[in-house]
Amino acid sequence: MKSLKEAAMSVAIKEAVKYVRKDFNKNMPKLLSVVEALDVKKVNRSTYKGFHEILDDPNNNWMLLAKRLICETDQHVVEKLITPALNVAINSYDTRMESIEKYDCNVPWAILMDPTAACNLKCKGCWAAEYGKSSQLDYETLARIIKEAKELGTYMFIFTGGEPLMRKKDLIRLCDENPDCAFMSFTNGTLCDDAFADELQRVGNLYLAFSIEGYEDSNDFRRGEGTFNKVVEAMARLKKRGVPFGASLCYTSKNTDVLGSDEYMDWLIDQGVLFAWYFTYMPVGADAVTDLLATAEQREHMYRKIREWRKTKPIFTMDFWNDGEYVQGCIAGGRHYFHINSNGDCEPCAFVHYSNVNIKEHSVLDALQSPLFRAYKARQPFNNNMLRPCPVLDNPGAIIKMVNDTGAYSTEMLNPESPEVLANKTRDIAKRWATFADKIFDRDDYIKNHVKDENMYNYEINTQRDFDEFGE
Repeated sequence: MKSLKEAAMSVAIKEAVKYVRKDFNKNMPKLLSVVEALDVKKVNRSTYKGFHEILDDPNNNWMLLAKRLICETDQHVVEKLITPALNVAINSYDTRMESIEKYDCNVPWAILMDPTAACNLKCKGCWAAEYGKSSQLDYETLARIIKEAKELGTYMFIFTGGEPLMRKKDLIRLCDENPDCAFMSFTNGTLCDDAFADELQRVGNLYLAFSIEGYEDSNDFRRGEGTFNKVVEAMARLKKRGVPFGASLCYTSKNTDVLGSDEYMDWLIDQGVLFAWYFTYMPVGADAVTDLLATAEQREHMYRKIREWRKTKPIFTMDFWNDGEYVQGCIAGGRHYFHINSNGDCEPCAFVHYSNVNIKEHSVLDALQSPLFRAYKARQPFNNNMLRPCPVLDNPGAIIKMVNDTGAYSTEMLNPESPEVLANKTRDIAKRWATFADKIFDRDDYIKNHVKDENMYNYEINTQRDFDEFGE
């Protein structure tokens, strides 16, 4: 049963949604001012300033995106979205900061979890199969992870896999039992039928990111014949119901020309996509195809296109590697997120398959205080150039050093991979990208725009790092 405070908040949210949807251009700026006033700590002060500038221009692409989200999303879903969004963006901040100080470890903004390694597809270059198809996290473990994480201040949870939708009922149950949290799931989209779309509309706090990599030919090259059409059908189901969704796009040497084109971005927007998560191919696992690694030229192209789209397209785009300047380098190891695989191994990153701790035997806090995670915390950022954030793809010597120093084990069940073998696959492209990134990165501009509190996080503290960046 809801408390009086919760009931009052629920009524206030409903009225606020109705108010904004009635006249978005006029009323949204007023509501933003109310939200800003509620943020006493001014956690997102720079964000508010930017939002106010955007809302002054009704034709701004960000204004158009906000209008899409608020006015084209089902009203019930918008109402259900607000509480977890406020928890993730504002309300959890104090708890996270207190936990970081109390436990002397990173505490993440989000946790990635693999409910299962099982999948109904077998995509080329996918590392998930290396965990073994039969491994999974039972419901009790998933629920415990969320409970422990909330106590530390984490309210954002992302499902990966395998194919998370093979555990549809459990995902919906987690959402029902944690309405104060935001959930997202990466998915190949082939299992999102009408019944599940109805459930997404009902719970309102689970959002899908469809893995789609180009048009039919390029997408089905990796994922199998017919998958493109099934994803398009799933997108249409959610758009019809007013359920927000995004896209997960892995750019490789084979598809960057498509994924980095204006035509394709416009096509995604037409399908109803509100956010696009771009990441580059990582050659993780014994069967990884190194020929799929994007070239330095292709990575630079994505760097420039995504920044262009942020000024011109009504969609929120993220680049897992090239956006290092916005988060001051690598976000893994619990700094902003970490990954728990389907076997329970707590990994610093979804692309770093090494661990000291298994969640089935330890707590979330144990994972954050584990030797490998502490090694990440001590060395982040791994490079003073924020366009070279990764300890695997950009600074492969870092992953060799950290894994060997901490005695972390390989979490790949089928074919364990040493950090030296992994680094051998990324060293050449890391060297090539370094020459590009060092020309692109503007240190003074970075400090001006992104370093807001050098006492809290000075990205140049470790100017002499204890690893050779390329691991030679």
